[in-house]
Amino acid sequence: MEGIIYQGKKLDVICQHTREGRIIPMKIRLQDEDGVFQEYLIKSYKDVTQHSTIQQSEGIFARGFIWTFECKIIVFGQLRPIRLQYNSHENLWKLL
Repeated sequence: MEGIIYQGKKLDVICQHTREGRIIPMKIRLQDEDGVFQEYLIKSYKDVTQHSTIQQSEGIFARGFIWTFECKIIVFGQLRPIRLQYNSHENLWKLL
């Protein structure tokens, strides 16, 4: 069935990075079970990341590297909520 979105699946995301370092997801693309790429425009998003700052050796601080977004896309004419996660260390997006 076309348009089914599986959780845990890696996907392509087009996003914008602001000069303040925020990430804005704009469009997702993933393969369906038939191997056909499906694209979905992100209609709205909310950054729900729980960043924490970790002190490393010699006073160096590191910020969390995983971002989480609650987004809404249109699937079969209906607005559907999804959660995306971006891991900046692996440069990888996935659907939660």
